[in-house]
Amino acid sequence: MGRKRKGRAIDGVLLLDKPLGMSSNHALQRAKRLFFAAKAGHTGSLDPLATGVLPVCFGEATKFSQFLLDADKTYEATFVLGEKTATGDAEGEVLESIDASALSEAQVARAMEDFVGEIEQIPPMYSALKQNGQPLYKLARQGIEVEREARRVEILEYHLLAFRGGARAEVDVEVHCSKGTYIRSLAEDLGEALQVGGHVSALRRTFTGGFEIDQCVSLDELGDERGEGRAETLDHHLLPVDTPVDHLPKIALPADSAHYFRLGNPVMDAQVYRTGEEGDMVRVFSESGQFLGVATLDEGRVAPKRLLASSQSDAN
Repeated sequence: MGRKRKGRAIDGVLLLDKPLGMSSNHALQRAKRLFFAAKAGHTGSLDPLATGVLPVCFGEATKFSQFLLDADKTYEATFVLGEKTATGDAEGEVLESIDASALSEAQVARAMEDFVGEIEQIPPMYSALKQNGQPLYKLARQGIEVEREARRVEILEYHLLAFRGGARAEVDVEVHCSKGTYIRSLAEDLGEALQVGGHVSALRRTFTGGFEIDQCVSLDELGDERGEGRAETLDHHLLPVDTPVDHLPKIALPADSAHYFRLGNPVMDAQVYRTGEEGDMVRVFSESGQFLGVATLDEGRVAPKRLLASSQSDAN
């Protein structure tokens, strides 16, 4: 018999503003303890250097976290030009310094234009990407560098917000990008293009999966609000389980169809023909408004893709 989870069986999504200097997993564990939750997972790591939007899924919401992992993201960052570091950020050893005082704001803006659209990035060694089950950053800390395949990502928007010239010039940028984009690589590549080197000195995720930074709450705020009280006092911060998929069209099934759908069976429904096209994904509810899961439209049927535990959907 499996070991019983410690904590409350709560379900929902918490929009967390991850603090500086803390790993995403550490932030997740702190939030999990504050809510005394039995099950939790985050939706896309932020480096300790980075702050900002970190959606945390509790309970049944973890089944839909992949939709947030796959979402576009927006970051605000500060790049230092004229200094290359071992890690691509301010924490790494300085490998090379080149006077960047000759750079102008116009030069930087022009160089940034070349990175808009689909580009290829080589993942940095100081990243959580795994090779043979080992995170690259662990290998890097041992002085081991391995070959990494370039990955295609998309920079949807890349704006220069501010320029501060000097031997170590600083630029503030805003980047709207696809999943899998490494902002430290973007800083290094910009520095390379300008022939002075570069790294990230500050990074903040301001948007992901439809969520803005001003919707988020910090761990300190949660801790102050709970105080010595019960974890239930924080539950009003949780968004509904279907939040990660609320961009999908909605279908409501009649009682008989909902029953069979919950059991994992595809069901016929006339709404299919006015909801979407073959292969589209939809959110599925019962007539009474209970969220049942997500499905694909398959030859006029609603085919289950990911279901909630029946006890949870019964409680909605």
